[in-house]
Amino acid sequence: MSDRIFIDTNLFVYAHVSDDTVKHEIAVELLCREIIGFQVIVSTQVLTEFYSAMSKHKLAHDEISSFLADIIRCSNVASVSLTTVELCLKLKDKYGYSYWDSLILASAVENRCRTLYSEDMIHGHIIEGRLTIQNPFA
Repeated sequence: MSDRIFIDTNLFVYAHVSDDTVKHEIAVELLCREIIGFQVIVSTQVLTEFYSAMSKHKLAHDEISSFLADIIRCSNVASVSLTTVELCLKLKDKYGYSYWDSLILASAVENRCRTLYSEDMIHGHIIEGRLTIQNPFA
């Protein structure tokens, strides 16, 4: 089985919005080439945050829906459950991240991911001895 990686919302947003051309190019490169061969995991939280962020960029519902369909088709979507929330609270207490970042961490840990790609957390930080946070923009 291939390694599992978790992709945080910000990478999908940068890949679809080119306000920051450097981050846009890095996100596109990661999503289109660098993760080939890995099992990609996202959570329902990521899908919700993506819709919200793209709405703030004034994209139409149909366009956002099309992007979401692409994300869903190319990844395994994990539901946020009560167990996820309980783990989130433990991780928040232990590592000090925000609730929302801790919920991302909990989803990644629950789904046995080895790497979490995000710009929102500490680059290189190892969570629960097995999940490494990677900031592709660092």
